[in-house]
Amino acid sequence: MSTPNLTVAEAKDSKKWILIDAEGVVLGRLASFVAMRLKGKHKTSFSPHLDAGDFVVVVNAEKIRMTGRKMENEVFYWHTGHPGGVKEITPKATLAGKHPERLLERAVERMMKKDSPLARRQMTHLKIYAGAAHPHEAQNPTKVDFAAMNPKNKRSA
Repeated sequence: MSTPNLTVAEAKDSKKWILIDAEGVVLGRLASFVAMRLKGKHKTSFSPHLDAGDFVVVVNAEKIRMTGRKMENEVFYWHTGHPGGVKEITPKATLAGKHPERLLERAVERMMKKDSPLARRQMTHLKIYAGAAHPHEAQNPTKVDFAAMNPKNKRSA
């Protein structure tokens, strides 16, 4: 008995839309859950070379939490390409800034396969919104209560 191979057409047909509320949820736990859903690893028909993952909509990304003192102590660095162009930002500053959804987006992106056209295509299926409103009601996303799955998933203020 062999494992059935998933075709590209079957992979497209098996895509679902899920909605996750990120209010009070721990960043790393949510990012790993979202990355697994984008890749399609939660399905029995998982194929590493196919885009068989789901579409994921995350709302309230500005209300995400981190454990411990990571919000102030963790620092992300990047270089602008100019001399002396090393920049840094903390997660707290990112959440207070113009695009708080980028914190979760970068966390999920770092959990995907590196330098892969498939991972870039899978990342286009991730829709993150800072507030509670989103324009994907027509797709009837299934609400996933991620905070209730495990008591460690949610942190209070």
